[in-house]
Order: sequence, then structure tokens, then C-alpha cells
Amino acid sequence: MDPLPFEVRFELEGWKLFWALLEVRGGEEGDLSAVAREVAAQVRREMQLEGLSAHPTVAALRKLFKAAGTDPTRYRPSSEALLRRLLKGEEMPVISPLVDLNNCLSARIAAPCCVMREEALSPPFLFRAGKPGESYESLRGPFNLEGKPLLVDAQGPCDAPITGGQRVKVTAETQRAWLVAYLPAGVDSPEEAERQLEALLAAAPVANLLRTGFA
Repeated sequence: MDPLPFEVRFELEGWKLFWALLEVRGGEEGDLSAVAREVAAQVRREMQLEGLSAHPTVAALRKLFKAAGTDPTRYRPSSEALLRRLLKGEEMPVISPLVDLNNCLSARIAAPCCVMREEALSPPFLFRAGKPGESYESLRGPFNLEGKPLLVDAQGPCDAPITGGQRVKVTAETQRAWLVAYLPAGVDSPEEAERQLEALLAAAPVANLLRTGFA
């Protein structure tokens, strides 16, 4: 991994953020459908819905959400919500190559991941809890950010490991994007996230991995 080209500061303890800069492959996007099916099948082989809350990563993330001021059973980490859908028999959602890659990685490492348009971001970044009255337009609509773990850049809130922000949303025209994995320190490692991302890209080369780093 390389040093990140921007500063990332933390007001919340217990987190590690893995960053990966991705560039869509020109002319051939690859096919993630078979990989996505295998990731879903692996989740069902290795996990059970009834015991999901005891999974080390899921349990650690719940503690971190509580520490930030959020009830993790009301506002679940996006990764836990995805795993629950897969364990109930739903298939991996198909949205776009970068988003699908992001979701496959999230299911593999059981940690929230987001992918954000590079040109929409304004470093430096701060990872903190949302403030009273703070909100943003999320992928689900208006979203109250108070007490939620939150990634902020110079323009304001850009992502939360519950639901992403519209401002940084990946579109069909997006060529380069930063993928961020929100890891509980001491439970999930940036090195493992990088290894899993590289394995997914080897199986379905939807993008070039330009650089990785962590904070």
C-alpha cells in the first residue's frame, strides 16, 4: 500500500479505513454476475442468519456504532444489512460494475464499503459522529446523520457506513472512484481487504486498481 494522497483525521476511535482508487476498464467491463453468485453462495455456506450478530466483525461494528451514538439494530451497518438479505435467500443486487464490486467486497469482509466518484470529493477527510440536526441527501432519500459514523470532506458529509450520499454517487459516466472500507480495528485488517479486492478483480476485471492505502 502507498501513503494516501490526502489527510484523513479521526474523532471516532476503533476504526481503520481502507482506501482503493479504481478506474473503470475501457472497452471491457468484465462480468461480475458469476462472482457475485459465488460470493452470495459463500456467505450462505459460512454464516447463519440466527448467529450473524455474533460474527466477530458484525459484533465489533455494532459496538462502534453504539459508541458513535447509533442503535445498530435500528440503523444497521450496510454490510450487515446486505448479509441479512443474502442469508434470507436474496441475490446480490446488480447496479453497475463499480457498485457491484463494492458490494461483493463488503459481503466478503463483512464490513461496510462505499464507492465514491473521485471528482466529487474534496479532501481532507474527517471521520466523526454526525452532529445534532445534521443530515444529507442519501441514496435512500433525506437521512438524519446525528450520532451516525460519518465521513466528511471539505464540502460536508459525503458518506456514512449505513447509506451513501447522493453528492458522491457513482454514475454510468464515472471513470475513477475511491472505494472505502470501514473496518473495526484489530478485527479486520486493511491488508485482508486489499487481498479480497485483488481476488475479486482477478476473477472479474471490471476496473484497474490504481493505488491502495489506509488511515
